[in-house]
Amino acid sequence: MVKRELNCKKPIKPIYYKMRKTIVTIAALCLFAMVTLAQKTIRVAAGKTDLVMQVSPKGRLYQVYLGEKLQNATDYDQLKWDVYAASDGAVCQRGHEVCTTSGAEDFFEPALAITHADGNMSTYLYFQGVEQKPVEGGAETIITLADKEYPVTVKLHYVAYPKQSVIKAWSEVTHKEKAPIILWRYASTMLCFKSAKYFVTTYHSDWAKEGQPETTQLISGKKIVDTKLGTRAAMQEEPFFELGFDAPARENEGRVMLGTIGWTGNFRFTFEVDNVGALRVIPAINPYASDYKLKAGEVFTTPEFIFAMSENGMGEASRNLHDWARLYQVNMGTGDRMTLLNNWENTGFNFNQQSLAELMKDAKDLGVDMFLLDDGWFANKYPRKNDHAGLGDWEATKDKLPDGIPGLVRDAKKAGVKFGIWIEPEMVNPKSELFEKHPDWVIMQPNRETYYYRNQLVLDISNPKVQDYVYGIVDRIMTENPEVAYFKWDCNSVITNIYSPYHKKEQGNFYIDHVRGIYNVLTRIHEKYPTLPMMLCSGGGARMDYEVLKYFTEFWCSDDTDPYERLYIQWSLSKFFPTKTMGSHVTNWNRRTSVKFRTDVCSSCKLGFDIDLKSLSENDYKFVQQAVKNYNDLKPVILEGDQYRLVSPYETDHCAINYVSKDKQRAVLFAYDLHPRYKEPPMNVRLQGLDPMKVYTVRETNLMPGAKSHLECNGKQYSGDYLMKIGLNVLTANEGSSRVLVLE
Repeated sequence: MVKRELNCKKPIKPIYYKMRKTIVTIAALCLFAMVTLAQKTIRVAAGKTDLVMQVSPKGRLYQVYLGEKLQNATDYDQLKWDVYAASDGAVCQRGHEVCTTSGAEDFFEPALAITHADGNMSTYLYFQGVEQKPVEGGAETIITLADKEYPVTVKLHYVAYPKQSVIKAWSEVTHKEKAPIILWRYASTMLCFKSAKYFVTTYHSDWAKEGQPETTQLISGKKIVDTKLGTRAAMQEEPFFELGFDAPARENEGRVMLGTIGWTGNFRFTFEVDNVGALRVIPAINPYASDYKLKAGEVFTTPEFIFAMSENGMGEASRNLHDWARLYQVNMGTGDRMTLLNNWENTGFNFNQQSLAELMKDAKDLGVDMFLLDDGWFANKYPRKNDHAGLGDWEATKDKLPDGIPGLVRDAKKAGVKFGIWIEPEMVNPKSELFEKHPDWVIMQPNRETYYYRNQLVLDISNPKVQDYVYGIVDRIMTENPEVAYFKWDCNSVITNIYSPYHKKEQGNFYIDHVRGIYNVLTRIHEKYPTLPMMLCSGGGARMDYEVLKYFTEFWCSDDTDPYERLYIQWSLSKFFPTKTMGSHVTNWNRRTSVKFRTDVCSSCKLGFDIDLKSLSENDYKFVQQAVKNYNDLKPVILEGDQYRLVSPYETDHCAINYVSKDKQRAVLFAYDLHPRYKEPPMNVRLQGLDPMKVYTVRETNLMPGAKSHLECNGKQYSGDYLMKIGLNVLTANEGSSRVLVLE
């Protein structure tokens, strides 16, 4: 049975959250009263953004407005559903239907397409009713639509978060036909816009090349962005975009929308400009190879689509997304994040219990919170010496780790740090005991030569038995070792050899049920271990979406840890995700750059280290020790404050961002010189988000041992107004240099 996944449980909120919830409840009830009285107009009010729908005289539901909130309530009465959506006078009266369907009078991409049990491929949906109820942080609107000729019901869900001006939307499809129906289009929502021009920025990627933006003007016809990789689904196209109206989306001005879909599998964004110049945006699961057979009584739930609009550019929209995500979507989104030392780039597969114990002492001496053991610790019949064997056999390798995980936890505790561990539970090597015992658990085509991606195959997690096995990996480790403090959950393969032994003749359900199986596993883990931090990794950043972040505290942005490249990647991803979800580790990638530069780049996100500390010079080692202390002091501002992107690496040879605490009493400025031109004229960096009336003392931190700041502004006082209008001279002509400034 296909069901909507449960939201992860949140920690108990302070009293002011309860008060806010009460206020939102009253507001939601007031809105509900308005809807029941009007009967024809439905308003989803999300702070500065309104989504307004109307029911036509014939009972069809149309979008009549999506944009900035109207100041006068009576102005909503001027909106009309029949907005002349066709140029041919012979075409019937219509507008922009909220959920277009196959076989109806709309000639463009449908949001929903069904082949009924009798073979009919048309569906007409009519308004049945609306209910609104308070939820944490906002109000949920549920609109019920139904076909008059077939027992098919569609529920449209919209959750509006007024304080953050964020809306998330999804739909549910059910039916009572005598035989299964086939779903072949199933959008999360459909949004319509009218503007002179449209520009979409999408993000493509590859291994070590995440977050590469590409801006395109949308003209008549369709632009489709999709992925068909199954797992590691964001490796080539990433599940988020930005829309600019009249001009490409800009940081601090103009009308923009940021959108992202919460789906860890194949997704598809359709952008279609119709015959009268209106833009339709359709976020959905990719229907590729996924004609879904839905039985009577089952519920098909689409992924959540989350979007934020702003009349003041991307910066405001992304800060709203960040606030919303920390409060309501990310696992332990309001909690702290641990610094860590990872062993991978130091040791690779070559380690033992003794060498790891020494690294744990190093972690303590460095000052981080945790030691993280990466790949290579497991399997005995086929020991994990490289990536050709062992995946699936999650028992500590006895000759490497004679005391197993309990010994590692003991050594970490003795060293004075917490212990975390790497797993890749969705995968299997053919050279493993698991594969020998359960070849029927593996996605693999019968009667064809098997193609191996990275020497491994993907487990069929649509199968409930496999779900139990994957859940059991984490559960057994935690049951036997309750002091394990962290998991790094990797996923290094896409789905190849596409055939599910479990689904047999119903392969059209496989891609979707596989992802839902992953969520089932993660839900079980989260319910039993609600405070267990986990990092989401996928050969780098090939998984990053807000559904899976209900279960994970952070994700790995990229395997590319070159500091120059990381600035580009982190800049792109910061538009959609808060800093505390973005793991960034100091490594030996690009040793030509200084340890200070590498550390300063990582300190602007969630800081970690993956480096041989003993290879550092005495000065460099003292620096990173102090940098960890500085980071711990500044974490509340960096991880919880408002982020302002100031100087783009995509537009200049520099990069600058600043964070401001919610009370505006503290701020942190990061300034980086990438590849400046010879005798490039110096330009001040103007900060944002400060209190204009407050006087701030500027202090440079993260200095090398014994070094003094050469900045003229160091130690001086400036008003917030001056800092935002005049700014500071903190950029230089020195390639690969950086400065971190504290304002308080």
